[in-house]
Amino acid sequence: MKVLVAVKRVVDYNVKVRPKSDMTDVDLANVKMSINPFCEIAVEEAVRLKEKGIATEIIAISVGPQQCQEQLRTALALGADRAILVSSDETLEPLAIAKCLKAVCETESPDIILLGKQAIDGDNNQTGQMLGALTGYGQATFASELSIDGGNAMIIREVDGGLQTLTLSLPAIVTADLRLNEPRYASLPNIMKAKKKQLDTTTPADLGVDVAPRVTLMGVELPAERSAGIKVEDIAQLVDKLKNEAKVIS
Repeated sequence: MKVLVAVKRVVDYNVKVRPKSDMTDVDLANVKMSINPFCEIAVEEAVRLKEKGIATEIIAISVGPQQCQEQLRTALALGADRAILVSSDETLEPLAIAKCLKAVCETESPDIILLGKQAIDGDNNQTGQMLGALTGYGQATFASELSIDGGNAMIIREVDGGLQTLTLSLPAIVTADLRLNEPRYASLPNIMKAKKKQLDTTTPADLGVDVAPRVTLMGVELPAERSAGIKVEDIAQLVDKLKNEAKVIS
């Protein structure tokens, strides 16, 4: 079984994001970048499938600038067998990324495609669903448990009302939720081995994909600062402030 796992380069979750001085975009100068946390969970799930003897090959893929090689090498150190970078300096939207992934799927023919449910930068939660629509594969989003039985994948996914169990015929697309697993740390020997693993580079043009943006970014700004809260002496004062100051009750 071949597993394709998508990896996105994002600002590290420990970094406080700031806009540029001209408010045109997020300031990425000298900012630590990492694998998107949900993508890291997807990589871990692929590695676990291989450790169980279910998966035979794990291919990590990223769509973005050349610097994404750093995150792909991390995925290789975590257990992926080889990697593919679809190199583009354009601002890539979920639809463009889904189209690139579809083109790679046509070449690699994976049995299962694993993605993070969303990225912590754009927070769109769209790529997995768009890839499902483009490929026609069955999909399960927000997966908290995954098991493979022959040509089927059983997924337990988190929904507003609780848990939902789905069975999909392979090939299928699964997006990882936070509780699917806990990613491991890459060991030093595996980091060194990852430097010698295969990493192929292609471009959207080579794949025949148009990645022109459909959305225009007008500006970026920090959210307004919240005012400090106050303490009230009793219920009567609370009701008075809600009625006359906040005007949320009548």
